[in-house]
Amino acid sequence: MSQRAIPAIMMRGGTSRGPYFNAADLPEDRETIAKVLVAAMGAGAPLQVDGIGGAAPTTSKVAMLSRSDHEWAEIDYFFAQVHASEASVDFKPSCGNILAGVGPAAIEMGLAEAQNGETRVRIHNVNTGALIEAVVQTPGGTVTYDGDARIDGVPGTAAPIVLNFMDVIGSKTGKLFPTGQRIDEIDGIAVTCIDVAMPMVIARAESFGLSGHESRQDLDDNRAFYARMEPIRREAGERMGLGDVSESVVPKFGLLAPPISGGTLAGRYFMPWDAHPTFAVTGSICTGSCVLAPGTVADGLIDKPDGSPVTIVIEHPSGQIDVVFDYAIKDGDFDLRSAGVLRTARKLFAGNLFIPAGVWP
Repeated sequence: MSQRAIPAIMMRGGTSRGPYFNAADLPEDRETIAKVLVAAMGAGAPLQVDGIGGAAPTTSKVAMLSRSDHEWAEIDYFFAQVHASEASVDFKPSCGNILAGVGPAAIEMGLAEAQNGETRVRIHNVNTGALIEAVVQTPGGTVTYDGDARIDGVPGTAAPIVLNFMDVIGSKTGKLFPTGQRIDEIDGIAVTCIDVAMPMVIARAESFGLSGHESRQDLDDNRAFYARMEPIRREAGERMGLGDVSESVVPKFGLLAPPISGGTLAGRYFMPWDAHPTFAVTGSICTGSCVLAPGTVADGLIDKPDGSPVTIVIEHPSGQIDVVFDYAIKDGDFDLRSAGVLRTARKLFAGNLFIPAGVWP
């Protein structure tokens, strides 16, 4: 069987992994792109044995990069979530962990020019319209992956990559609170429907009879929780103006609980049909915003920090994630100027990825 070769760089970005493509090496229309990604990742079989997917949502992600026409950004980042057990692709969400590899990958591909010392890569997220500055370590004008930065969920240390998110309120819906309410009651559960970097439906863990400190495995074994949560997420998606979300990973679902290890809060993040092993970057920004904004389900649950900038520390199943918020409360409204997250990335391999020629004639 003849095959078609497509150049790619395989990278770990944050706590996720996947191939990074130069968009010029892929089809132009999304329908054909989806077919190519399904073949490349081996989607449609739970183990993804006929592709390079890792049989989990965090290891079945794709980044597509190109030079940007945006007045501020230099790189366009187009994200795709490829399903494992079914042959489908979702272009609606974004991924802040995969975003951590965009700056290094763009430099490796020659789409961005490295400076001596560190390089600031200005990125436009095509999926959501968000603008992000990635600060990449480039001593001597070359990307370095070695360093002393450590993030929970990844073994060892690596060079730090700082992601500064700007203009992320209303990323998908155009509104901070898309339903017009700070708290909605759906099927007897109080939730906050909020859109900052990623649309989310956020509830208290106690509302589901959970502590919010469960392990990822304990949560995934609790199918009664998912059976209770999913109808709420779907109804919330309708109220948020996202339409029928039964086959979409957006909005994501999150649970809040008091901290137990010195953080600001404990959080659990769902993708949405599996628990995240750590916590998504975009999800951490949205969850932190829910904590800081007045009148949400977080009120009265934890001690809200004062002042700006402020660091929100979210305890997750593998440790914690820290997000620095520069914000203001004006007449009771939450105004986010920027949110910064420390991540790392590593290039795993570069070369040609092969798909059956018939997939993309």
